[in-house]
This record gives sequence, C-alpha cells and structure tokens, in this order.
Amino acid sequence: MPNSLHQQAVDHLGSRIVDGSLPAGEVILASELEGELGVSRSVVREAVRVLASAGLVVSTKRVGIRVLAAEHWNPFDPLVIRWRLAGDGQGAQLRSLTELRVAVEPMAAELAAEHAPPEFCGELLNVAARMRHAGRSGDLEAFLELDIRFHALVLAASGNEMFANLANPIGETLRGRTELGLMPEHPHEEALTWHQAVADAISAHEPHRARESMELIMRRTNQEICGVWADRPRLFPQPRP
Repeated sequence: MPNSLHQQAVDHLGSRIVDGSLPAGEVILASELEGELGVSRSVVREAVRVLASAGLVVSTKRVGIRVLAAEHWNPFDPLVIRWRLAGDGQGAQLRSLTELRVAVEPMAAELAAEHAPPEFCGELLNVAARMRHAGRSGDLEAFLELDIRFHALVLAASGNEMFANLANPIGETLRGRTELGLMPEHPHEEALTWHQAVADAISAHEPHRARESMELIMRRTNQEICGVWADRPRLFPQPRP
C-alpha cells in the first residue's frame, strides 16, 4: 500500500471530521470514499482503522462508517492535535496542552532529578548545550527538534510511563506552534538558560531546582501564547460512566 495514498486518505477524512465538514452522526460508505479519493478499498480500510483508533469514527457492517462526536476523540492522539491546530480549534487545543504541560512537566523534572539513570543525564546535558547553540545561531529547525527531544527526555527520565507517553502530543504541539508562527524568531536567552538549568539540576540530582527551572520555562510558554485562546470557550465533556 503506497504510504502517501494512505496518509492522504487519513488527513483528508480526519481534518474534515475535526473541522466539522463531516458532522457527528454522518454515515459514509467505503465505496463512496474509494471514488471520492481515487484509492483502493485497502487504502480506505487502513485509513478508517487509523481514524477509529483515534475515536473519530466507528465502522459497522452493513451500515457504514459513522462519524463520532468530539467527546469520543482521543485528545492525546498526535493526528487529532495536528488537525485541531490547523483549524478553528487551534486556541482551545493550545490552551489544553499548555495547561497540561504546566501541570506535568515541573513534576516530571523533579522526579527525573531523583531517579534519572546516568545515560539520561548525559543526553540531557548534550541536548541542552546543542539547543543553546542552535537558538543563538537562529537555526530554528534544529532548535525545534532538539526542544522536542529535550522535553521527551525529561518526561521519560521521570520513570513514570504515563508522563513518558505525553512526549508525542507535546512534540506535536511544539511543531504546531512553530508552523503557526507562534514561536519567537530567536529563542529568548532566558529560556535557553532555564533549559540548561533543568539539565544541570537533573544531572546533579537536585529535585527542587529542577522543578523550579522547569516551572520558569512553562510560565514563559504560557505567557507567550495565552492570547491565542483568550476568547475561546472552555470545553466541559461529561465524565464517562
């Protein structure tokens, strides 16, 4: 199966569901999708499987592919995050993930300072130094990938597998901020210093300093982009029974 056709089918359907072009409750037939997208049944089947795993659709024999309401979507799925960032849900998506980061990442840094194995400490120091070089030289592409790696390492070094599994959603958010022009042209020197401070504190096994330095990063992040969601209503999904 050509991967490009598969990805095009996933993006085409997923983005339309997330932006409301395909509303909740609508039923789509696989045969219609084949003709609309110009792809084979196997490509449609695989695309539907990906969307179903993200909670966007459910496929029922002799009925078709039914679009599900937003409360069924997996809010941590990187594809859902990408599609929300590309549409009207941008502000709400950025707010949700930024608030999650503010709550989780300082704790992850504190735990990493207590529990991180030596190999994590060494890589964190290396990545922080490379981030500083890329940031000062204005290489935003390299800086972005290093920033994503840095935060993934901190989450993993906490020794908490649930924190570690937030790396992909957070990485997608960092990429989205860059693509949307919501990152400064040159990373602030303070931010570079704070990332280095987090790496130093984790390597030195200083939990309080690690948490404090990460809190500074998160507060700065929140202040930089909170205007994007200032007028966006909050979402209040009903807890599932």
